Amino acid sequence: QVQLVESGGGLVQAGGSLRLSCAASGRTFSRYAMGWFRQALGKEREFVAAISWSGGITVYADSVKGRFTISRDNAKNTVLLQMNSLKPDDTAVYYCAAGPGATYRSNDYGYWGQGTQVNVSS
Repeated sequence: QVQLVESGGGLVQAGGSLRLSCAASGRTFSRYAMGWFRQALGKEREFVAAISWSGGITVYADSVKGRFTISRDNAKNTVLLQMNSLKPDDTAVYYCAAGPGATYRSNDYGYWGQGTQVNVSS
């Protein structure tokens, strides 16, 4: 069982940066791959980035590749999403999720946080 809580969202101007954090509770955090997804108003949830349990494998959506970086600290039960060069299209609620593998499929993740809002103004 893993409980996930996101933080770090807010309002930023286009071109700015934010760092999202996902704190996990539970002793088995290091066994899970972690993913970040986002959902804009009126749109379906979409994949952003994922990282394997060891941190050795990372996967990114084409739309964020080169701008976002996912990382994790298993000693602190935390996964981070560093977001640079933000665009208005990045505006969404961002969710972290835990699952058995670092995939882009939301159905592969069994545990989800409540989300944190990111707003990017033009």
